Amino acid sequence: MRQRLSSEPDRYRGRRRVPTPPRSRYAAVVTTAFVGAGGVALLAGALPDAKSVNPSVLDELKAASTLSQDAADRANAGERASRGDERGVADAESEVWLLPLQGYDFNSPYGVRWGKLHTGVDLVAPEGTPYVAIHDGTVEKAGWFGGYGYTVIVRHADGSEAIYGHSSAVTVKEGQQVKAGDQLGLVGNTGHSYGSHLHLEIHVKGEPLDPVPWLMERGVDIKLQVETYYNEVAAS
Repeated sequence: MRQRLSSEPDRYRGRRRVPTPPRSRYAAVVTTAFVGAGGVALLAGALPDAKSVNPSVLDELKAASTLSQDAADRANAGERASRGDERGVADAESEVWLLPLQGYDFNSPYGVRWGKLHTGVDLVAPEGTPYVAIHDGTVEKAGWFGGYGYTVIVRHADGSEAIYGHSSAVTVKEGQQVKAGDQLGLVGNTGHSYGSHLHLEIHVKGEPLDPVPWLMERGVDIKLQVETYYNEVAAS
């Protein structure tokens, strides 16, 4: 088991509003009607002699107000749709689970080895081979970690953690946000290690679990080096 790791100053002070003559009010109302919806209503409320206005002018104001409102509605609808698309993409990305690297030899599975529980799996690869995050998360550890050597620990949104041990170098910093597929470090042979490889552990509630079935449930077959989600997206 691993170590547990508020008012704003009045900018208009001293300025007084000058009463607006009726003719000026009429001009202001006409302008407002062309700029946004509600102009016609403002005209009727602000002008006591609104009935003397040429009916054709009122018709034009109504038409302009309607067009302005329609344009505003379309813009708002487009913005909402755009935000929805962005949320959809973010949700899809949050479900991505990947292999930590490619072209390795699966070695030393989870289980008892030499009378002691081997709490992860070893993926043999040449020293210096880049490895990546299997899922989105926050880097909790990036540095030396006892027998694990240079290690990266990433905490995922679901509370699980992935430990990447025996690195020759780490390329992220603690507190950094990473996405699935972002490089974390380089395969190495540091700490209590017997050859160049990536040691991968999965912890849930502080306890190590066998990474093989746990990742299989998320579409990743670490033994066969298959990423089900990735392949489905690539084929679509």
